[in-house]
Order: sequence, then C-alpha cells, then structure tokens
Amino acid sequence: MALLEVFARPLELVDLATSHAELLARRLAPWRTRDMLDEVIHHEFPGGVALVSSFGAESSVLLHLVASVDRATPVIFVDTGKIFGSTHRYRDEIVARLGLTDVRVAKPDPAVLMVQDEGAGLWMRNPDKCCAIRKVAPLSKALSGFEAWISGRKRYQGMVRAEMPIAEADGDRVKINPLANWSKADVESYARLHDLPDHPLVADGFRSIGCMPCTSRVAEGEDDRSGRWRGSNKTECGIHLGLAAFERDGSGI
Repeated sequence: MALLEVFARPLELVDLATSHAELLARRLAPWRTRDMLDEVIHHEFPGGVALVSSFGAESSVLLHLVASVDRATPVIFVDTGKIFGSTHRYRDEIVARLGLTDVRVAKPDPAVLMVQDEGAGLWMRNPDKCCAIRKVAPLSKALSGFEAWISGRKRYQGMVRAEMPIAEADGDRVKINPLANWSKADVESYARLHDLPDHPLVADGFRSIGCMPCTSRVAEGEDDRSGRWRGSNKTECGIHLGLAAFERDGSGI
C-alpha cells in the first residue's frame, strides 16, 4: 500500500468524528480526569480506544491514570528507530510497574526507510518527512480499527496546544486530551503523590524527550519543548497536526 493511502479518510466519516468530538468535549469538560477516562474507555468507545504514549518526560502520569481505570487498555508506542535507549528501558520499567497488559510497538516500514531514508540522515535534510515516515505513518497504521485515541498533551505546553479541547476530531477518529486542563504543577504533584519514577534523562536536563538526534537539553528559563528540533521552526512531529495536513501537502512522501 502506498504511504499516502494510509492517510485516506472518507469525508463523511471525518464529519461524523467532528460532530462526535464536539459533543463529547462539551459533555466531558467538567468531569474529573479519572472519571473522564473511565467513560471513554468503558462506555463511549468500549474496545475501540487506545492510549498513544511516547514514554517521555511526563508520560507516567497519564499511563498511571489509564492503568487505574483498566490495565488492559491498548497502549501504542511508536519506535521510530531513533529513540533513546533510556526511553526503551523506562518504558519497560513503567509497563512492569503499572501492570499494563497490552502495549503495542509501532515501527516504520523497512522498505519505505530503504527508499526514503537511505543512510538514515533524513532528519537533518527534511525533518518533517522523517517524522512522517518514521512516526505518523506507523501510528496511523497502528490505530487502524480504533475509533478513538488518547493523548497526553496539555495546554500549558503552548504553541498549537494552547487552545486544544478535551476532545477533537483527528481524521475519522476522535482524539481525547484528558490532561488538557492540567498545569505543570498538577502533573508534578500527581507524580509525587503516586511515587512515579522520572524518565532518567529528566535529571540530565531533558524536559521533553523525543528522538535522539532531534532532542536537546533545556536551559533554565527556557520552555520545556524548546529542546525539540532546536534551531528550526518545527514544534510538532506531525501526529498532533491532524492527518489531513499530511494528505493536503503530501508531507514529502
């Protein structure tokens, strides 16, 4: 299947997802986060929702919340082939600690990498295309069959995240942002309350952790995500910009 076909979504399904997301966002807005997750996992999308997690700097909080609702909730981790080794070890630690029973690893297509990223240096030449083939396409494939997915984004992270709703359409699926209203202090307090371990790179100055070549340390006073794609205008890998954006410009695929 051509990569562009992965992103194809019938227009009528996208319209339905948009209507569903808008209604859901209004209904869930006043709910407590755990109750919201219970509703989404067990009632709104039973058997049809997955948590997508990077197992990064703040991931343990949402993973813990989801595990407290249902440890069998599918969790999708995208292994781009350029992830820090410490992220893999942290993932294994968190999975064992929380008792998560359905963690799925999505990887880029080796045949696509051979053609599109021979030499593995695409991240330097065209980081948007690198993200498209190493992260967006594998995630889209992994989400096949799911009606909705859960994201750990928060409004305080700024940029395009500042105004995001609790629920939004993402192609023909609904994306749930249960931590949208949380502050950084809320995240830190929850992690301390439940004695959740930090990603090991946090202590070394990494406050937002993605792929190894595109992640750097953050200085005191800098925004947490300033270490991602430093020196460029890029602020998102693409999975949170909506699949329609990749359909529209082809993402260099």
